[in-house]
Amino acid sequence: MRTQRVAPTRSNLLRARESLDLAQEGYEILDRKREVLTNELVHVAHDAAELQEEVWALLDKAYRALEVARLSTGREHLEWAALSVRSGVSVEVIPHSVMGVVIPSVRTHTTPPDVPYSLGDTTSALDEAAARFRRVLEEIPLLAEMMTTVWRLARELQKTQRRVNALQHVFIPQYEETIKHIESALEEREREETFRLKRLKSKASGTGVGLSRSERQRSTRDVSGEECPVDRGIEGGRVTPSESG
Repeated sequence: MRTQRVAPTRSNLLRARESLDLAQEGYEILDRKREVLTNELVHVAHDAAELQEEVWALLDKAYRALEVARLSTGREHLEWAALSVRSGVSVEVIPHSVMGVVIPSVRTHTTPPDVPYSLGDTTSALDEAAARFRRVLEEIPLLAEMMTTVWRLARELQKTQRRVNALQHVFIPQYEETIKHIESALEEREREETFRLKRLKSKASGTGVGLSRSERQRSTRDVSGEECPVDRGIEGGRVTPSESG
């Protein structure tokens, strides 16, 4: 894992630690979000699959009833009866959020339709076909809601998974390696500085600065053991003419 190219300073070390804490916190949040999205997606996908099978079965029965109505009533009468239908279904879409994902909630409003065609020119098979298609029309908005929910949850789960992988396998290891690199460089610098100070201290203690007091006293005595008058002049700060004569 490559480290970030930053100078090994204490300020950069603090920034790297803050970035690592933020990345770990983001990873924990995204990991919980991933779990919630996965559970919600599994639940909604199961319900959507069941509803889709139910709608397909209703459509099959509705088309079979329509075929019977066409055979009993005739194609022309069936087309005129279809053109006479004017009532519809009003749909209301209410958005709501699940872990930041906007999901539509579809509500349908229908009214019991009147018979729009003549009862004399049609048969009961047409009534049965109309009732079956009306039943399918009531289920389609709910199926559309579930399918849209599944698609959006799956897309958001895919994005969340990519972000979790990026934090877990790229950013967090990179910040950790950067912190180790800076700490190692700072420790090496501190060891070098400590060694340099100890060396300077040992040199300063091993080298004497000037002569000691006993050495100065020995240097001021002559061979007979008496003090040299010149030294007294030096100790007094000056040499008098009588002492120098």
